[in-house]
Parts: sequence; C-alpha cells; structure tokens
Amino acid sequence: MTVERPLSVIVAGGGTAGHIEPALAVADALRRHDPAIRITALGTQRGLETKLVPERGYTLELIPPVPLPRKPTADLLRLPGRVLASMRRTRDIIDAVDADVIVGFGGYVALPAYLAAGRGLSPLAYLPGRGRASGSRARGRRQVPVIVHEANAMAGISNKIGARVAARVLAAAANSGVHARGRGDAEVVGIPVRSAITTLNRPALRARAREHFGLPAEGPVLLVFGGSQGARSLNEAVSAAAPQLTAAGISVLHAHGPKNSLVLDGLHEPAKYIAVPYLSQMALAYAAADAVVCRSGAMTVAEVSAVGLPAFYVPLPHGNGEQELNARPVVAVGGGRIVADAELTPKYVIDEVIPLLRDMDRLTAMGRAAADAGHRDAADEVARIVLEVAGRD
Repeated sequence: MTVERPLSVIVAGGGTAGHIEPALAVADALRRHDPAIRITALGTQRGLETKLVPERGYTLELIPPVPLPRKPTADLLRLPGRVLASMRRTRDIIDAVDADVIVGFGGYVALPAYLAAGRGLSPLAYLPGRGRASGSRARGRRQVPVIVHEANAMAGISNKIGARVAARVLAAAANSGVHARGRGDAEVVGIPVRSAITTLNRPALRARAREHFGLPAEGPVLLVFGGSQGARSLNEAVSAAAPQLTAAGISVLHAHGPKNSLVLDGLHEPAKYIAVPYLSQMALAYAAADAVVCRSGAMTVAEVSAVGLPAFYVPLPHGNGEQELNARPVVAVGGGRIVADAELTPKYVIDEVIPLLRDMDRLTAMGRAAADAGHRDAADEVARIVLEVAGRD
C-alpha cells in the first residue's frame, strides 16, 4: 500500500498586508483541514511578509521583487530581465518543495509564481503592444496548477496575467476585472480573513479588550487607524476633535502610525484618548470599539465588516479609486459611510461621528448590516478549492 505524501502548497502574496493576510488566512484554513499540509510562502526582502509570515509559523522563501511599471520608463526596459531572474528563483523553490498548487493573491510576488508554474506565459506577456499571453509551454517541465484570488474591487496587472492560465480564478467581489480564461467571470468567494477575526465574539471580549488598552469599561469607543503606517488626514481630523469627543463621553483608541505623533490639547478627560503608534492586537481593538474611522483597503473593509463594526471609510485620495469601490458593497447595505479624504475634517467628526457614537440603536443596526455584507467562510472556501484542484478533496 502506498502512502500519499502530504500536499505541498505555495501561497504567493507578499508586499502589503492586503496581499499577505489573505494568503495566511488560506494557509491557516488548509492546516485546520490537515496539519500535515506543507505550506510555503513566497516573499521579498522589502515586504511585511518578512515579519508576518514567520510570526504565523510558516516557511518563507524570498525571491527578487518584480515591480511592474505603469508608464513607459527605463524600468520598463529592465523588466524582462528582472522577471526572468525572479522566475528562475521561484522555479527552484517550486521544485525544492515539490509544489502541488500555487495560490496567488496579486502583487510583486505573485507574477513570478504565475510565470514559473510552467503553464505557458512569457515574461513579455503584458508589455505594451502584447495584449495576449505569448510563448509556449516549456517542454519537459512539470506544470503546477495555479489559483488566482483578487481581493480588490479593481484587479491588478499580476492577477490579470495569472488569470490567463489559472485553473480557478476567484475574487472578493463581482466585476473586479479579472476573468477566467474561456470561463467568464471570476468566482466570487469574498476575502479570506483569519479565524481570529471571523470568530471574534466582541461582546464577550469587550471588558478584557478595554482593560488591555486602558480604556474605560463603560461608554462608546471610537477606533481610528489608517493602516500600518497611519494616515495623516485621519490623524489630524480626529485628534483636533478630541476635546469634543471626550466631552461627549466618547473614548478613542487611535493608532497614528510609528512615524507620526498626535497633538492633543484641551482634553476634558485625557485618560479617554489612548494614542498608540501601532496596534498589534487588532482583534482586541475591534472588540473594544463601537465604531471605526479608517481607510478602505480591501483587507480593512473585510475585517471591519466581518466583526460587525460600523465604519466611516475614508478612501485614499489618490490612485485609481479602488478603495472607494472596496467599501461600496458594505455602505450599500447600511454598514458604513464613505467620507472623501478632503471632507474628513474636525467639523465632520463633531457633526457626524459624535452623534452616531451616542446613538446605540443606529450603531447596532449598522453593525448588523456590516456583518451581513461579508463572507466569513472565504478562507475555508478557498482552501476547499485548493484541495479540489490538487485532487485531494
């Protein structure tokens, strides 16, 4: 009798937390299904994965980064060579771990993984003037099936390329712009979120969470954060309204970013405004809060809605507008509001945020709507698809 070797899965989602967290959530779901599954994460030296992946107990293999220039510059001419170098390194890793499936989540790390899977993409496939994949499948090379997951409301270049040869194409929401080759639109599964968030019991953890941060046990709490580096416009608008917030009986937990600081003058009760550089215990922060002011990156929206928190989503004022698109489904069902960056002023906080925090019935209704908008089982669903593609379902 032959014993089937453990499944070997590569997850490719480095660079930002928005790419890394879904990858690790799927890795966790696979390990829950079978602790023997071998998980290898791809990353680069300059990404957050160098910290996040080892902390979660997974093997991290580094490859050269492949940033994709969006304009015709000198970097575009160097792109094929960079892609080839990263592709070769990725191929060595695929062979070393005897990978059965590659799951890509977009970004700098995913493109070399898609190309190295041996499924017919040329490194030149997406240069200007080459609208279709070029090149032929490498002869004699073992091909590894690819699964692509697009978390954002607007697909990135890496995932558009990977989707051309993927066995399955998944997306957080409909109309993301990533399509399964010959099979129409991507399968909508939501964004994989770690179980510590999807199973969070906020009421049960409320007292412990508030004690952890030094917040008052009673009264509403506003959580403010702008990503791992903070957000200046959020910092300035909310901190300037700190006297009015605390005078209204509202406590604030504000993560301002490690390189930023807040000016807090005229506070009625300084103990009610807790400012920290970074929140390493996001589950506890969510449990302590009643509402959130935050950016609307795909992962942020997924987590905040999964825990059922009403939110004032403030999309980045630059880029292609995808952050606003990320928040629209939650806002459409009443789980939050979208506030333009320029409109988030101290006056807005006083006129809009404070009244909501003092209306528990509205908070409860918005929180319920936010929770209903999410896909809590997305990580398990993607894990199931991985097993299916690998023939291990």
